[in-house]
Amino acid sequence: MSDAGALAITLFGELLTADQLLRARLTRVMPNRMEISHFSVLNHLARGGEKTPAQLARAFHVTRGAMTNTLGKLEIAGYVHVRPDWDDARRKLVSISPAGQSAREAALAAITPVVTELMDELGETKVRAALPVLRELRVKLERDV
Repeated sequence: MSDAGALAITLFGELLTADQLLRARLTRVMPNRMEISHFSVLNHLARGGEKTPAQLARAFHVTRGAMTNTLGKLEIAGYVHVRPDWDDARRKLVSISPAGQSAREAALAAITPVVTELMDELGETKVRAALPVLRELRVKLERDV
């Protein structure tokens, strides 16, 4: 294997391991057995208004079936409202409910200390230096999806 290949494998190994460890740490502090995918959808809806399930699936790079499953759990919990699209009866529109807003705020309050502690340990300079590379990597990966 070339040095560049070994470097790439090391980079992606670190990214995948960091993702797994961060998800585990955040999952432990999430309130009411909320999953990271649930928080992510609530956070997206809180910032972006109503969306179709297909739009959400594209935004999160998951299948429509996976998004339907997540939305079903959020709807049962009372965190989202799903309604017909009055302009196109084949589609549905999803919005965050007041209970969903509260759940999102509780999740943010729970994860903020964890993330802040990690950022404090790394230092602002290192985090700012890493962001452009990570952002560029994300953009390149998104092109292939």
